[in-house]
Amino acid sequence: MSALAIRGRGLACGLGVGADAAAAAVGTLPVPLFVTLGEGLQRPFLPIRGIPDDATITGAAAWHARTRALIRDVVAQALGEASGAALELVPRDGALLIASSSLHVGAVEAGQLFRPHGSLFAQQVKEWLDWQGPVYCFSTACTSSIVALSAARALLASGAAPSALVLGVELANRLSLSGFQGMQLLSPDAARPFGLGRNGLVLGEAVAALHCVVASGNEAGWRITGSAHIVDGSDPAGASRGALLRACREALEQAGRTPAEVELVKVQAAGSPGNDALEAAVLHELFDHMPALVSLKPSLGHCLGASGAVELALLCAALDAGALPPVTHEPDPALDLRLATRLDAAPRCVLAIIVGFGGGHAAAVLECRQ
Repeated sequence: MSALAIRGRGLACGLGVGADAAAAAVGTLPVPLFVTLGEGLQRPFLPIRGIPDDATITGAAAWHARTRALIRDVVAQALGEASGAALELVPRDGALLIASSSLHVGAVEAGQLFRPHGSLFAQQVKEWLDWQGPVYCFSTACTSSIVALSAARALLASGAAPSALVLGVELANRLSLSGFQGMQLLSPDAARPFGLGRNGLVLGEAVAALHCVVASGNEAGWRITGSAHIVDGSDPAGASRGALLRACREALEQAGRTPAEVELVKVQAAGSPGNDALEAAVLHELFDHMPALVSLKPSLGHCLGASGAVELALLCAALDAGALPPVTHEPDPALDLRLATRLDAAPRCVLAIIVGFGGGHAAAVLECRQ
């Protein structure tokens, strides 16, 4: 399958609005908002910074106004970076692939009457963007954006669309927070990926867009050269060692790369006691010599269905800027892994790992052409 060139990227997250602005802020961890989920029960959450709310609008209308503003801004970033033109001047006849876990459940919580449904949310986004091309919606839990990127590769390789815009959307809502807390998966204080004393996840909200075309032979920039999504539902809320290892190997094989050629791994590690340990075991089995490791979860929170698009947008921008997030916690010696805080040289081959509920295990290979 042809490589997918990332021609433009847009991002709004806990580090700010704009991929380059977020990359510039990646050296400082954002301050979380503590959300009350019950009497005496608060959990940290990383909201999007930099988009003001209109206090005169309330209820579901406020949710729609904020979401529309975020999506239009992020899409304008991605398409504008690719073309140098404003959103209104950019052709929107490519494929639009929307990825989300919670869709518009926040609007339902605010009083919207109809139930959250992917096709309804996709139709709303299509109208907000005045999108003229085909629209697809993906909701495969935390792997949604990576699945959408893989579908974009297949669409463009078949000639079914001239370009693809992958849009990851995950916005604040109490259902997600309460559900994760009900399973006792949220940290009471902070995410500590691969860390000593790690005690759970911190969720975050974000919107990201990746504007993609079929890669040419000499085009500079980041491209996705391999991807894989393996489903093993034997543990619906946890990861499978065999499935994750298979996803990594299949993505590398598709890219024509060996583990020895990987210079950096963007790990899933979010601070889960069990899943972090399982991922560490997979990394030790996959690599004879461990490449540099980076986790973006302390900077972004776990952005669920938007994670793939959000983390790839920030990762590419941060690596272009020569920046990595700080590591403020001690590593767990039992895992025999340490997250990198600096790189001796810019990596040209990166493996990105995303794991989700329901048995989704995804990996993608990114390569940078200078």
